[in-house]
Amino acid sequence: MRSRAYRALTLVAAGTLVAACTSVGSSKASPVQVGLVYSRSGLLAAYGKQYEVGFRAGLDYATHGTNEIEGHPIQVTEHDDAGDPATAVAATRTLIGKGFKIIAGTTDSGVALQMAPLAAQNKVLYISGPAATDAVTSGNPYTFRSGRQVYQDVRAAETLLGDVASKKITVLAQDSVFGRANLAAVRAILGDKGAHVVSVLAPLSVADLTPFARQTKATRPDVVFVAWSGTTTAGLWTALKQQGVPRASKVVTALSGTASYPIFAPADANVVFFAHYFPGATGDNAVERAMLDGITNAGGTPDLFSVDGFTAAQMIVHAVSSGSSTDTAAMAKALEGWTFNGPKGREHIRARDHALLQPMFTARLRGRGSAAKPELVSSIPMMAVAPPENMPEG
Repeated sequence: MRSRAYRALTLVAAGTLVAACTSVGSSKASPVQVGLVYSRSGLLAAYGKQYEVGFRAGLDYATHGTNEIEGHPIQVTEHDDAGDPATAVAATRTLIGKGFKIIAGTTDSGVALQMAPLAAQNKVLYISGPAATDAVTSGNPYTFRSGRQVYQDVRAAETLLGDVASKKITVLAQDSVFGRANLAAVRAILGDKGAHVVSVLAPLSVADLTPFARQTKATRPDVVFVAWSGTTTAGLWTALKQQGVPRASKVVTALSGTASYPIFAPADANVVFFAHYFPGATGDNAVERAMLDGITNAGGTPDLFSVDGFTAAQMIVHAVSSGSSTDTAAMAKALEGWTFNGPKGREHIRARDHALLQPMFTARLRGRGSAAKPELVSSIPMMAVAPPENMPEG
């Protein structure tokens, strides 16, 4: 009798153990699926690579090296959008069809503007990457951003210009969503301070940029605001120097990735730089050090948009651990109002419109050619460049 009872209890205990193991196993078998849609090819492929290596380092940091969130492994599926909105939308629809609830990435502003409404329609969490146009997060409950936006760029540039009243500012930009967003922001911010703003817009496909450098000089500006990205950057600055634009006018532009430093250096005294980020910008910041070490130890090179990928990973881990890997409303709620330490310093996700409030920087370049290195001039507090809460949705 006692023997039978003992055997029964043993079977029950064994069954409980199997059930527990099965539960753990099922947890492991139900990963957090993340779709990473970004430019592996195309005009912005170099930026896409910076984003991707930063994202991997961010996952390692935010999960303390486990690549798991509360026992659930993170599985990342990558798609190349090639900087093309239709390609990005097709890839994202495929991911959504497979049950993905979290999509991150996008280097191109035109792509991001197509991804955001897709996220809203399908109720998936979308965290935009380096795409900077202001309209990405406007009025969308499921879309966030892990990088800066154009408004923050222009407010940072404003700190370098002093009184712009009655000055003529020529915006030299690509005729793209990103370029037109910069033009609109310069008109809104600097035009409101009394500047007369005109523009020279170049098609993305143009290789010979000399005519556009000439047009810019012909406007006789006091200030040239250059908003440019991608593989034609070297050609643009060669054309500007050949046409004597930096000698004739003050030029303000974003400090781009490390590959651009030899293009700028030695920088003309009339060329001044605002910066979203550059490696070492924050000085003494443990999160930035972790990002730099993580990327370097993995064989990569920290760069301009490493922070966007790293921050996206931080946001995803927080959203899932504080919300749910399948309930996108809960994930969005977890992100809204979140203040955290990122690679750039203290950052805050504004609940009302999902703007990512963050510090910006100004910098100078020291050295020549391949030895050129950026040096911090000033760090601009996040509230000093915070976008207004009534940013236009278009």
